[in-house]
Parts: sequence; structure tokens; C-alpha cells
Amino acid sequence: MGAKKKYYVVWVGHQPGVYTDWEEAKSQIQGYPGAKYKSFKQEDAALAAYDEPWEMFYSDTGKKKSTGGLALIHRFRDEIDDHSICVDAACSGNPGAMEYRAVDTWSHEEIFRSEIYPIGTNNIGEFLGIVHALAMYHEESPDLTIYTDSRIAMGWVKAKAMKSKLQRNERTARLWRVVDRAELWLKSNQYSNPIKKWDTKRWGEIPADFGRK
Repeated sequence: MGAKKKYYVVWVGHQPGVYTDWEEAKSQIQGYPGAKYKSFKQEDAALAAYDEPWEMFYSDTGKKKSTGGLALIHRFRDEIDDHSICVDAACSGNPGAMEYRAVDTWSHEEIFRSEIYPIGTNNIGEFLGIVHALAMYHEESPDLTIYTDSRIAMGWVKAKAMKSKLQRNERTARLWRVVDRAELWLKSNQYSNPIKKWDTKRWGEIPADFGRK
């Protein structure tokens, strides 16, 4: 199977533009002081990113940011709830070391990030991220939409019970305590925050993505 096609945005270089060939893109940045560029998996994301200032994609230290779907989602502003946050999980292996976080949908400002649990799964992280957000916002901002890209986690939240096969043992004890607490919160509280599925195919990676794929 061949390598997946990528799109290369050159904001600052000999000839700025969007390129589909890495060698051609590389020729635009080689020997150019302070060149700014980034690769994207989707053409729409690359084209949208090119219309944005390069500073959006670089940190203050000059390193490239993990931007998830930031470039693409602005094209779908009328489809994505303006008042919303996104949650996502990252797992090194599945199961494996797991963490989750939430970010503002539009600014990508990180709102919270969990500790790293030695053994977990992506869906458990998504479940905990949703419940964490619900507990944080159900009173102060009950109309805030919470986006996730896990239908399984959404089902667990609706059922108020996590149905993972992850074993309970010494290495998972801390995580299971948090899961048990999350389930208890769901069964003890009412919330009205909409929980919606992020349309990855249409909008690109969820903004809370850890960028480790």
C-alpha cells in the first residue's frame, strides 16, 4: 500500500502556496531564512490553512502546534455550535497509557487535561472527558455543547454506565476509581448540555486531538 497523500502549505518561503509534492514544497523552504510550512492530510484543511496567518500554526517558541481541525472548521462555522468545547483522548496502545483533555472549539485553548493513567483505552478517556466537562459546566453553562468523536463514549454517558472490558487490577485501580466516581455523578445529577458527535470526515480532526497519529 502506498503512502497516503499529503498537502503541504508554505506560508513563508521562496514561493508561498499549497503543494501536493514534498520535493516541490521542500524546494520552496530550503535556504529560506524563517520559512514557515506545515503538512495536512486533507486538501480542504490545507487550503483553509493557507488563508490563515502562519502564526496560528506555530507556538511562541517557533515550534509547530498540534492544530487538529482548526484550519478546516472555520469553513463550517454555520454547522458547528459556536458555544462549544471538544474532548478527546490519547492512548499509547489500546489499552495503554491514556490521558484525555478538553479544548475550546475555536481558539484551541486547553481547558483541562487529565493525569496519565498507566492502562486505559481511548473510549474510557472519551467517556471521562465528557463527564468531566459535564460536571464542570452543567450549572454555570448548561447550554454549552460538548463534542466528542466517540459514539461508544456517548452511549456510555447516556446509559450512565461504562461497559468496558478493562480488567480491574493494581495497575488500573486508580482509573477505575475515577470511572466509578464518574458513573456516580451521572446517576446523581441532571444536565442539559448537548453532547454531539464530531463529524471527522467532514470537519477534520477534532480540535482536542493530541496530534499523535
